[in-house]
Amino acid sequence: MRWSWKIGRFAGIDVFIHVTFVALIAFIAIQHFLLTYDLRAVIEGTLFPLLIFGCVLLHEFGHALAARRYGIRTRDITLYPIGGVARLERMPDKPHQELWVALAGPLVNVAIAVFLYIYLALTGTFEPTGKLGVTAGPLLERLLAVNVMLVGFNLLPAFPMDGGRVLRALLASRMDYVRATNIAATLGQAMAMLFGFLGIMGGNPILVFIAFFVWIAASQEASLAQIKGALGGIPVWRAMITDFRTVTPDETLADVAELIIAGSQPDFPVVEGNSIVGVLTRADLLQALATLGKDARVRDVMRREFMTLDPGEMLELAFARLNECACHTVPVVRNGRLIGLITPENIGEFLMIQSALSGKATPDFPADLGMLQQR
Repeated sequence: MRWSWKIGRFAGIDVFIHVTFVALIAFIAIQHFLLTYDLRAVIEGTLFPLLIFGCVLLHEFGHALAARRYGIRTRDITLYPIGGVARLERMPDKPHQELWVALAGPLVNVAIAVFLYIYLALTGTFEPTGKLGVTAGPLLERLLAVNVMLVGFNLLPAFPMDGGRVLRALLASRMDYVRATNIAATLGQAMAMLFGFLGIMGGNPILVFIAFFVWIAASQEASLAQIKGALGGIPVWRAMITDFRTVTPDETLADVAELIIAGSQPDFPVVEGNSIVGVLTRADLLQALATLGKDARVRDVMRREFMTLDPGEMLELAFARLNECACHTVPVVRNGRLIGLITPENIGEFLMIQSALSGKATPDFPADLGMLQQR
């Protein structure tokens, strides 16, 4: 992942830390060193935030392992200064599945808090809560308080917090999924406005940032739900591109570059005989032109591993699979023969035309499909 470093693989899931997370820990360490010039103080000062993010990581594994129970893989987990993100390949299809996947993360924090409470009670090391602070008070008691706050914050009924997904799952068990999402997203945006107002009035830029983040996430969630509902029951063949160009493995990169200049097609299926053997993307072409030169062959640059769609598959599933592979162009293949292409832009145009024909409002189509995330 860009700007992230892999720190390990646990339970079959890759774990990354973002460069901004490393920068935050380094900043905390430098601040403690400049205040005390004591290595022990630096270690103690950075230990608490590292333990907090350890709890956040366990929280994300709660989501990931709950999703695995329903056959949903987690591609990776990344730690950021504002929390963690477990990238699920797709969201659960059934409301009760989404409910348990959303609750699994906060339940991990509840378990940690209960364990710490029992330990502190048995050892008699509780301090009055009034003496607790970011740097003051027993380490484990501070960690207990943080886990309690993580549970409360994550269960706020606003996307992208877990509480927003819990609310959507509960509503979706009684009404249409799109309507349930719109209600949850509207409540999330109302909460974002409250956060923003409190942040501006109180001079708290972090609260303003959270408000902006919640507003954008709620809007995106509502758009994705509308698109999913609009695509239901429509086969891929109705929306696929049928007027496209292909290239052969022996053509040069200069030949493909001319095709891009002459038209608007960015990616090209690579066909040998009657079979598709690869996909040459615009990004790979430009990189290869700079490193290998214009006389390099398509076979040296094309992607040999690529996803395909069947023309009879539903567009809703195709939309989800586009999210899974994070790819731009997917070939549509019938009986081994290439018959069309599907792209995010093509799906968006199909939606706009269908909405215009039906006289309904067009759902907002996101510019970047991205990977559906469970936070």
